[in-house]
Amino acid sequence: MQTFLAVADRASVRRAAAYLHVTEAAVSAAVAQLERQLGARLITRSGRGIALTDAGRVYADYCRTILGLMQEAQAAVRRAETGRLRIGVVATAAEYVVLAPLASFRQRYPDVELSLSIHPRDLLFAELRHHEADLVIAGRPPQGTGLIIRASRPNQLVVVGAPDADPHTATWLLRGPGSGTRDATVALLDRLQTAPPTLTLGTHGAVLAAARAGLGVTLVHRDAITDDLAAGRLVPIPMPDTPMDRPWHAVTTVTPPPAVVLFLSHLTDPDQVGAAAFTPATGVSPR
Repeated sequence: MQTFLAVADRASVRRAAAYLHVTEAAVSAAVAQLERQLGARLITRSGRGIALTDAGRVYADYCRTILGLMQEAQAAVRRAETGRLRIGVVATAAEYVVLAPLASFRQRYPDVELSLSIHPRDLLFAELRHHEADLVIAGRPPQGTGLIIRASRPNQLVVVGAPDADPHTATWLLRGPGSGTRDATVALLDRLQTAPPTLTLGTHGAVLAAARAGLGVTLVHRDAITDDLAAGRLVPIPMPDTPMDRPWHAVTTVTPPPAVVLFLSHLTDPDQVGAAAFTPATGVSPR
């Protein structure tokens, strides 16, 4: 399954072999054997690489969940203080919300094996559903996924631009696809029944740099612009339906591993993390 996922994720037998440090022949043989066992074609040629068949996409989804559960099971039987904690975070939270609590957590529990992945919101929640991550810090999870909100922290989305920016004529700067902030911006413009020029810059840092340079206005997390507002590089721009309340949420599956419970206890303790502390939730599952 790991070999097949390596091929699926890289759309190439050659790249999968390099990643796994084995020969291309070994990777091809492993996938071929898997196809014979399943009685289904999993991959097909596509240009210079490969693509998953419909059966391959279904099987890859199961593989991610099975392998993720196996890793989660191994972590679940270890003591929390010596366990493993895989955290997924959206870029803004990674830069402005999570690092300080992570640093103090590592000081308290140096034997916990920590890993941090930074991706768009949609990919993070997919990883959590497949048990490839143990905890995600982002906006609200999608409805009907069975994911549980364990703790939250207040946050707002505000429209900002350079001091001379005019939101009625300015270009709106957008994050890349899969970003919750991008979705909120598009929804705001729809509600305002306006279609201004837009510019997609992808990363959070690029969007803010463009706004400071006067390239346009943007909807952004207030946590990310404290210094810019204080220095006058950016200013809030009054707009209907803003600011928007968009709390940060710490989200898990129904049965989080012990190390996750330990981290949540730390994250919600003001004595340990100060103003960055989250407020415990009662285990809310979006409907």
